[in-house]
Amino acid sequence: MKNIAFLFILFVMLSDSLTAQQHDNQYDSLLARQLGADAYGNSAYTFVMLRTGDVVEEDKQIRDSLFGGHMANMGVMAEAGKLVLAGPFYTKNNDQFRGIFIINSTDTIEVRELLREDPAINYGLLQADLYPWYGSAALKLLNENHRRIQKEDF
Repeated sequence: MKNIAFLFILFVMLSDSLTAQQHDNQYDSLLARQLGADAYGNSAYTFVMLRTGDVVEEDKQIRDSLFGGHMANMGVMAEAGKLVLAGPFYTKNNDQFRGIFIINSTDTIEVRELLREDPAINYGLLQADLYPWYGSAALKLLNENHRRIQKEDF
């Protein structure tokens, strides 16, 4: 009987907590409109899976230069509001996945043009596979907030 009473009290507490969280939701129609959010707070993007390309460059100076350009292009795309999320896989994997981009565009021609500016992709060190993706429109605020916590540049 103690277990049932405990479970009942726990259930009531969780229910109150969930109800309170629902009431704390402060929908901001202006922000939703600015971010292009739908009724669920989401938006359409292009998900880019970066994989190891066909070209292997043995010269470290050339490789470093290409990846330096890769990082610089990411900065250009982020400043233009196109790159909303990027990051590498930090361990090797059997699928040769190297990193991801989430691009604020569903126009594959535009996305491919943005990626053509990336020296590591252009050279063939990386290969980019594009997929339609749907996620939170709030991702568009990520770069702005990331700058507030980033102490050093890459």
